[in-house]
Amino acid sequence: MSSPVSPPSATGPLRLTPQASAALRPEAATRITGGFWAERRLVNERASIPQGPALLESAGNLHNLALAAGKTEGEYRGDLPFLDSDVTKWLEAAAWQLGDPSTDDPTGLRSHIEELTALLAAAQEDSGYLNSWFQVVKPDQRFQDLRWGHELYCAGHLIQAAVALHRTTGVKSLLRIAVRFADHVDATFGPGKAVDGICGHAEIETALVELYRETGEHRYLDLARYFIDRHGHGLLNTGEQHGTAPGPAYCQDRVPLRKARNVEGHAVRQLYLLAGATDVATETGEGELREAVVRLWDAMTATKTHLTGGLGARHEWEDFGDPYELPSDRTYCETCAAVASVQWSWRMALMTGRARYSDLVERTLYNGVLAGVSLDGERWLYVNPLQVRDGYTDEGTDQTSRRTRWFRCACCPPNVMRLLASLPDYCASTDATGLQIHQYATGSVSAQLAAGPVTADITTGYPVDGRIALTLTGTPDSTPWTLSLRLPHWSRTYSVLVDGEPTEPLVEDGWLRLHRTWSPGRHIVLELDMEARLTRADPRVDAVRGSVAIERGPLVHCLEQADHPGGGLDDLVIDTERSLRSVFRPELLGGVVTVEATGHRGTPPGESWWPYAPHDDTRTTASGELTLTAVPYYAWANREDGAMRVWIPTG
Repeated sequence: MSSPVSPPSATGPLRLTPQASAALRPEAATRITGGFWAERRLVNERASIPQGPALLESAGNLHNLALAAGKTEGEYRGDLPFLDSDVTKWLEAAAWQLGDPSTDDPTGLRSHIEELTALLAAAQEDSGYLNSWFQVVKPDQRFQDLRWGHELYCAGHLIQAAVALHRTTGVKSLLRIAVRFADHVDATFGPGKAVDGICGHAEIETALVELYRETGEHRYLDLARYFIDRHGHGLLNTGEQHGTAPGPAYCQDRVPLRKARNVEGHAVRQLYLLAGATDVATETGEGELREAVVRLWDAMTATKTHLTGGLGARHEWEDFGDPYELPSDRTYCETCAAVASVQWSWRMALMTGRARYSDLVERTLYNGVLAGVSLDGERWLYVNPLQVRDGYTDEGTDQTSRRTRWFRCACCPPNVMRLLASLPDYCASTDATGLQIHQYATGSVSAQLAAGPVTADITTGYPVDGRIALTLTGTPDSTPWTLSLRLPHWSRTYSVLVDGEPTEPLVEDGWLRLHRTWSPGRHIVLELDMEARLTRADPRVDAVRGSVAIERGPLVHCLEQADHPGGGLDDLVIDTERSLRSVFRPELLGGVVTVEATGHRGTPPGESWWPYAPHDDTRTTASGELTLTAVPYYAWANREDGAMRVWIPTG
């Protein structure tokens, strides 16, 4: 194994090489010690992550690996070829959590990691190959069903778990397993080798780049670039054996990535592919690939992104859908897609230095990701609709709009676990000029700048209030450097104080930049406008034309049945001429700010298309003024089951 080519200071999911073509670097060490995100991460640490091994055991994932290792007997449990990835995603989450300085490991994460690593080592073949489905169920079909087999997808998650464990603890046992599998893949795939093909589910691309960053082995970067380049050339089999198969766009095999004009197909596959392409563009400096990922991000956010940051309009094939096809009740918005969006946008922020990418990270974190896990950390949503209608019937599948303990396809829970466990590494960055704060949370940050080491404490009640206070506890006192604070796109007004005195920072592409010679003890306060607001969608989004949504700060709000007794939500109408009222409710949903609006029940009078439709006089005109209470979308579905809606008709 070659020596690492990247600096040891970067211990998060991304560790750029010194020669990487990036505007920013994730080498600022951040700790989250209080406030909103500390509470959510503590639930992740104490409830979500610890339940993983038992759930993986009961679901059969560990049994299947034991079958592959020859340690048990019986039948393979489940009919999905990617169940190993649930195990390795959990391992990655446990590794990031174990690396957090605040973790005292009361739930035995280290011992669980050692047990699962030993199980994976026993299951791995001498060649390096490791996939329990194909080892046990289809041993003669390896790398033959690339469209649906997920072998490289599983390899990618194994690699990411191994890198996480090595970075946080220095333990090499899992990394050795990952390197052996990566070497097997490298020996099998590529020009002049046994297989010229791609995985139907992108994931290995970004994992290979990170393995290159961790080991210094350039073959892994070359292999990632090969997979990126081979997408869009029709290499995948059609998959008719699986019934009605989607077209090549489903697996991003319709058009080469560099020529693509918009995101398409299976949302998670597309987003993982684009994260990998951004990694490759960052490490190689390739201009055409860089232009492609910028173009595709712009198209996605302009035409295919929900208000919550959710992605994927269609249940059918978990597809993006067409531009402006953004339904509320039938949208998919898979939790994994939100996680993948955060991962991709963070890479884009580092590559370009532009704040807009971290704006989307914030929107997606607070709304698209957090909605996927219950407040107690023990129940999950696979899909995240923006409306659940009155009388909704739960069909008991993974795609239910009711929270579930676990899923047949359990990709989302460990995905959320690993993102929350590594969240501090998405908060800050450095460049040649100074320090950038991307996400606001109570804690501390330290970084090694060109001017010297910098440390700071951050205190905030965000997102309940918009005050972010930063105190420099260590800084070079003779060399000027720039502190950059992200100005969220939703904040209509702001103010900045330095040691209590108003100051006008340079506003540049979404950043508030303060350039000066600093000294320890300097106190900077950013105040953001947290007034509740009404948002209207682009008129090309037919599904919500004539409706508004309620937002406050970074949070999207929604109406829930629990707050509106005496009727459903489908016939509610909001009065947009009346002011909104923000009310902090410490007793509600762990402590939230609700937004109250004025509305009524009723639908405009008019002729029904169906002459036999029952007539209800109480619903043909306004039925009296009432108060609409909107709660943060991330907190919905944590009380009684019932209706919910984000977009509210205006009349």
